[in-house]
Amino acid sequence: MKTYDDSNPFARILRGELPCIKVAETDAALAFMDLMPQADGHVLVVPKEAAVEIFELSDASVVACMRVAQKLAIALREALRPDGMFIGQFNGSAAGQTVPHVHFHVIPRWDGQPLRMHAREVADAATLEGLARRIREHWRAD
Repeated sequence: MKTYDDSNPFARILRGELPCIKVAETDAALAFMDLMPQADGHVLVVPKEAAVEIFELSDASVVACMRVAQKLAIALREALRPDGMFIGQFNGSAAGQTVPHVHFHVIPRWDGQPLRMHAREVADAATLEGLARRIREHWRAD
């Protein structure tokens, strides 16, 4: 089990110490725009439970995050009309994890459009907010 560092950026976002462009929130998870998106509409789903990797995450948090990821994928499909949808999760730096707090990527994909490099270029905040607004319009809280 990895030691959780509660000063990581996602822990700070969950505590309200760092801003984020929120798309959706439940009792167990928060979804917000990735500041360095690999594609337009790239959203992160973060459990509110403190865990570095999926191996340490409770069953309840795994289920809650996957439900939010599924609902986000539906909202993204309706809002942006991509050709496909990638849902992924990295564990450890060797796998590409850049923030030591479990998180899930929901990334719309379009035929012929390659993904931008992971965690490389910060996107324009106004563009991210506009995409978030479009996605929120299709979010179903149920």
